[in-house]
Amino acid sequence: MASYHVALTSSAEKELKRLSSPLIARIISRLENLASNPRPPGCKKLQGGDREWRIRIGDYRAVYTIDNTKLLVEATRIRHRSAVYER
Repeated sequence: MASYHVALTSSAEKELKRLSSPLIARIISRLENLASNPRPPGCKKLQGGDREWRIRIGDYRAVYTIDNTKLLVEATRIRHRSAVYER
């Protein structure tokens, strides 16, 4: 199985920098795991989004897209579960 490249959008990077260090380490670890398996157990495809998926990381959610042709996983939002689905 090919390995995917994991990237963050600039807005996701800003959201990540606002969090505490232990939480950042936990989120980065989960995002790095997406390189080997972009659809891990527990992930869900979001309704209404073209190719958006989400993973749970405690009370936080990481929303990302998967591009199989470029082997790219791009995190678009990393927020608390109460705010992640707002547009």
